[in-house]
Amino acid sequence: MASSSYSNSPCAACKFLRRKCMPDCIFSPYFPPEEPQKFANVHKIFGASNVSKLLNEVQPHQREDAVNSLAYEAEARIKDPVYGCVGAISVLQRQVIRLQKELDATNADLIRYTCNEMPTTQDGRRIIGEGGGGGGSSLGQSPGYYYPSPWNNDPLGDGYHRGDNI
Repeated sequence: MASSSYSNSPCAACKFLRRKCMPDCIFSPYFPPEEPQKFANVHKIFGASNVSKLLNEVQPHQREDAVNSLAYEAEARIKDPVYGCVGAISVLQRQVIRLQKELDATNADLIRYTCNEMPTTQDGRRIIGEGGGGGGSSLGQSPGYYYPSPWNNDPLGDGYHRGDNI
């Protein structure tokens, strides 16, 4: 928790409001003189009187969190007057959904590639616990398990042609 020494300079709130910063100033622990924009944003969105009332109603051990929340919401409202921090949360939620879909697709590709590389016995059963695809490259695919993908060497994109046998 930052604190302002009333003997040196007034807190950012008192400086902004052009008043003398008293020793019992409700704003001084939360709006230090080094952060004038923090109070300016909070004042512009919520008003000094409303912030003062809120801080007096909140228990002292919760005041710092309340001020940080007000400052965050005020900054978000200044950047986006319509949605505020809800707009930022919405953007992040959409990003998480998009990245989750991308991760799911990548995991599905990994499963397909892993299944294609598992060696089989003569009667077609897969051998568990051994790696490799029986010769070729580690990403070589057996004929019955080919899955078209942008990473395959499939210039025609039809799932049947490889770059070496067009």
